[in-house]
Amino acid sequence: MDADALYIRDGKFLTSAGVTAGIDLSLAMIEEDFGPQVALAAAGELVVYMKRPGGQQQFSEPLKFQAASTKGFADLAAWVSVNLDRHLTVEVLADRMNLSPRQFSRGFTAEFNESPAAFVRRLRLEEARSRLSSFDCPVDSVGSSVGFGDADSFRRAFVQRYGVAPRDYRSRFSAKARQTGSI
Repeated sequence: MDADALYIRDGKFLTSAGVTAGIDLSLAMIEEDFGPQVALAAAGELVVYMKRPGGQQQFSEPLKFQAASTKGFADLAAWVSVNLDRHLTVEVLADRMNLSPRQFSRGFTAEFNESPAAFVRRLRLEEARSRLSSFDCPVDSVGSSVGFGDADSFRRAFVQRYGVAPRDYRSRFSAKARQTGSI
């Protein structure tokens, strides 16, 4: 069994433990019987990864990326999503894909009409937005937890993407704001 496996295969027998692992197993069986596109469609209906990194929250952006990927980039989105706090340069991503930085960057951009840096930034901002509305930790720590080097670069990127400062976003859309009727 692979160390990252979420289910076990022994010949014609398959098994898993837990509900989420059962979903992983079901998607693997669908992929085997009907192909990756049908499995991706099923994963999309369930709002889960077709190939989920163990124990991680699910993200819709990586699922879109997996569904669009045809050249082996699909697993990269899941990996990036659980490593947002790391220094994710083209070199790091290319190494992850066993490609040269130039080859990786060209292939990625050709397939997705977006640079690797823009993709990572978009995932970081999506996760930051989710954390701002779900958790009560300091805004600056949200930015650093998703890989922004400093509070100012996080704030500028957030305003550029969503048109509102992170603190204002939280005050409008956090769970606390929903409970008090502020939104």
